[in-house]
Amino acid sequence: MGCLVSTPSDASGHRRRPGSIGELVVYIPGFRIPKGIDFNQSIGESLPKNLIDRISALHTRIVVMAAQESPVASKSRRRTATRHGGSSSDDLLQALEEYLPVLLGLVEDGRQLRDKVNFVWLNQEDDAEETGMANVWYEVLSVLHLMALLCLSQANALLVPKSHGDGYQPKISEESRRNSVDIFLKASGYLDCAIRQVLPQIGNDMWRELPVDLAEGNLRAISLQALGQAVDLQLGMAIDSPKATLAVKRRLACEMVKYWQQAQDNIAVLPLQDGWGKKHQLFIKWKFLESKAAAYYFHGLILDEGNTEKSHRAAAAALHASEEFLRESKKASDAFNSTSPTSSRSPALWGSMKYLSEKIPKDASSKVRINRDLYSQESVIDTAPVLPDFPLALKPDDYQLPQADLSWKRDNKQQQENL
Repeated sequence: MGCLVSTPSDASGHRRRPGSIGELVVYIPGFRIPKGIDFNQSIGESLPKNLIDRISALHTRIVVMAAQESPVASKSRRRTATRHGGSSSDDLLQALEEYLPVLLGLVEDGRQLRDKVNFVWLNQEDDAEETGMANVWYEVLSVLHLMALLCLSQANALLVPKSHGDGYQPKISEESRRNSVDIFLKASGYLDCAIRQVLPQIGNDMWRELPVDLAEGNLRAISLQALGQAVDLQLGMAIDSPKATLAVKRRLACEMVKYWQQAQDNIAVLPLQDGWGKKHQLFIKWKFLESKAAAYYFHGLILDEGNTEKSHRAAAAALHASEEFLRESKKASDAFNSTSPTSSRSPALWGSMKYLSEKIPKDASSKVRINRDLYSQESVIDTAPVLPDFPLALKPDDYQLPQADLSWKRDNKQQQENL
């Protein structure tokens, strides 16, 4: 089964507690960082030297790069370029992709090595400073989690508006938004794979001992967050498009509500601590309220196209609800930004929220005034109508765990020849 070592948060360690994480559009839960391992000591007698050297080199590279990337990811404007023209997060993601096939060789072809190496990672959202488990599947789960967070970091770097000195409002290009949608689906795919293919491989006893960073509810919440933010980008592009109908915008907004609702349901039951965990919960609450404001706004506009007093009053109720959710979302945003690690007040508005923050108060007020004039009585705001229920269109990328690296097959062949 393997063993577990968990170090409490007041023990000595290197967990990073930044005071501020600057501006952000995408919330990135604190990066978990792996600690060094002596593979030769734990499995040196079971494998040939070339395999031990290779897995050791790959793991050491990841340890160094992850320690460097963690503070960079928490500063949204610092996407460090490498000498090859890429970014440090791109290089770390590639290193993790190269490490996985070699790592998975420890559990394939009947090898009895899954519980021989104790893998240790520093946590961020859990109360324990670090968690170590002698289980290869714990390492695979940790790697997929880090790969997903790297994708969120990449999307954030694309979406934080860059200020200009010429007085023009910051703008995010359509190319950046489309690329970010693809990145969000990729992040969600890594986490979906972790839930479907990796968690079932971990025994029930060890599953209960996983840090909250890797709890199923947290993995689902981050996956749904990525899908929710992808739909938000699609909604923003629909708003900018003269060809997109109100029905299309309403559908996107209503789908976004469902993603954020599910994310909130998953994270609400987790024993998250103050700091990264509390901030994560507040981010999801903030975005859920924003999505409700958007959905009720577009629903209200469609109801207002009806010709009856009933439809007009329902429209007014929907627009009033939209205004209330927008007001609550601003409070949630302030609470999110002020929670440690603090973040700067939201970057200059753009996309769907720039449009909605301007249109919702204006249209809600206008609709109430028109109702009073049209029906010659005090406008009574009815209960907000129920939002339409649309099936969710966006799905995570279909990511599958890679096959074991070919070096393991060469090792098997060599062993058979020596028999």
